[in-house]
Amino acid sequence: MAENRPTRSRGLALAVLCAASLMVVLDSSIVAVALPAIQADLGFTAAGLAWVVTAYLVAFGGLLLLSGRLGDLLGRRRVFLGGLGLFTAASLAAGLAGNAAVLVVSRFVQGVGGALASAVVLGMIVTMYPEPRARAKAIGVYSFTQAAGASIGLIAGGALTQALSWHWTFYVNLPIGAVALVLAVRVVEADRGAGLRAGLDALGAVLVTAAVMLGVYGITGYNRIALGAAVVLLAGFVVRQAKARTPLLPLRLFRSRAVTGANLVMVLMVAGMLGFQFVTALYLQQVLGLDALRTGVAFLPVPVVIAIASLGFAGKLAERFGPRTVLLSGLGLVIAGLLLLTRVSVRGDYFTDVLPPLLVMGLGAGMAIPALMGLAMSGTAPADSGVASGLINTTQQVGAAIGTAVLATVAASRTASLGAVDHREALASGFRLAYGTSAGFLIAAIALGAAVLARRPHRSATEPEVCVAGSA
Repeated sequence: MAENRPTRSRGLALAVLCAASLMVVLDSSIVAVALPAIQADLGFTAAGLAWVVTAYLVAFGGLLLLSGRLGDLLGRRRVFLGGLGLFTAASLAAGLAGNAAVLVVSRFVQGVGGALASAVVLGMIVTMYPEPRARAKAIGVYSFTQAAGASIGLIAGGALTQALSWHWTFYVNLPIGAVALVLAVRVVEADRGAGLRAGLDALGAVLVTAAVMLGVYGITGYNRIALGAAVVLLAGFVVRQAKARTPLLPLRLFRSRAVTGANLVMVLMVAGMLGFQFVTALYLQQVLGLDALRTGVAFLPVPVVIAIASLGFAGKLAERFGPRTVLLSGLGLVIAGLLLLTRVSVRGDYFTDVLPPLLVMGLGAGMAIPALMGLAMSGTAPADSGVASGLINTTQQVGAAIGTAVLATVAASRTASLGAVDHREALASGFRLAYGTSAGFLIAAIALGAAVLARRPHRSATEPEVCVAGSA
């Protein structure tokens, strides 16, 4: 049993799972600062370049829920190892790509492997750490990889592109993936899934995968037809889950206010927080004139502060005051940082106008995300931990797509409306409005969390030993 495993072995398994998860998260942002170099080298059109990012997000977001269910059926370690191997191989193909088509296909396959590997990680951690206090610390480590991954990706992408070439934004995954595979075989405990005979619900899998893929594509590509089709497919998926004998996503999970509320809050929170990173990178480069490397380094304080909060004291605060209180307090800090950023200007200075809000937001994120992850998995029976893990990862990706698309549109529309004004001033005005919109997402998240999430989530009636991370 997980609770009888040596602490050192269990800690090493956690490190391997989180390192692999961090690598997958990095790939959603590491290519962002390398896109101009990729375009120049491979001859992408302006419209086609977006597919370097979109192909990954579509596959990754669309397959997370199915991947989580496969983990419950086939065994989570088996799905994790298969996904990690596929992701690593696709990273090599992406680095070697000599034309645009090969790179886009490789990125899609990367997304498939990333979904398989990352969808089951949180469920594996919950199973490994049944004790509330130890689980709170473990989820804090995992949350750091999720919260800080995008910032670290920007830093790594800028450094690798400027020092070596864009190819290395993909090659860097090879040694990490290979070592993680070898160690995972040795230290991650094998688990027995329910087996495919328990029922995969193939129709439900097709419906939800197509719905999320079309939804992510429709949001990032501003395609209303795709969005409409996604809504229809999602409605069909819900009907299917209500009638299926062995549903892909058991609707009973949503009877828990903690699970339902946490996933809804996750969409709004990620929409505001990841969208803000996209906007800030543009502000630093287009208004303050920083190059790719310095832009990446400018984000370095964010993962540092997130690490201090999520690994240092977030779990203790959740244990003392409850995850709901810590979540709402953390979101309040993020909002304060965003409101400070609404004051940026063309005469702004990184150290006085940008760095302080980044530090405040990093502190808030480091508190909020571990609490939210714990709430999302609270009351979930072991048989459903894979699909619950896939669900919270799916809502993260949906939130990221919504936030990036909405904030990019808001900023661009505001800038275009001020065409007669100095261009840098028009850009700064668009970014200020985007920061205000980000704060709006987070305010909605606080309101929803305060209304829906209980102060002390109840344990599952069917699985009494599974507790909210950090709860007493």
